[in-house]
Amino acid sequence: QVQLVESGGGLVQPGGSLRLSCAVSGSIFRFNVVGWYRQAAGKQRELVAEIMRGGSTNYANSVKGRFTISRNIAKNMVYLHMTNLKPEDTAVYYCNARVPGDFWGQGTQVTVSS
Repeated sequence: QVQLVESGGGLVQPGGSLRLSCAVSGSIFRFNVVGWYRQAAGKQRELVAEIMRGGSTNYANSVKGRFTISRNIAKNMVYLHMTNLKPEDTAVYYCNARVPGDFWGQGTQVTVSS
């Protein structure tokens, strides 16, 4: 059974920064893709950023230049470093690992508000 556990969410002012962490049980290298999604209230879940096994990354246009996804293979950790946060970044952020399979964490709330 694969488990993904997110941490690092919270309340931050506009323009602030946060780093989300995702602990993956077992080796993250077994997955083709590991990434972060978010779901704002009343909206569909959307891709934020993902990192492929080979190290290439993909970002949503809305976060390019502000968010950075990274990983620590030895620790089986995936991170999302978020800077210049905006109120529209407010959402529950989910860690995802897939191919093979499709696994999700429980989510962590990020609220951007003054």
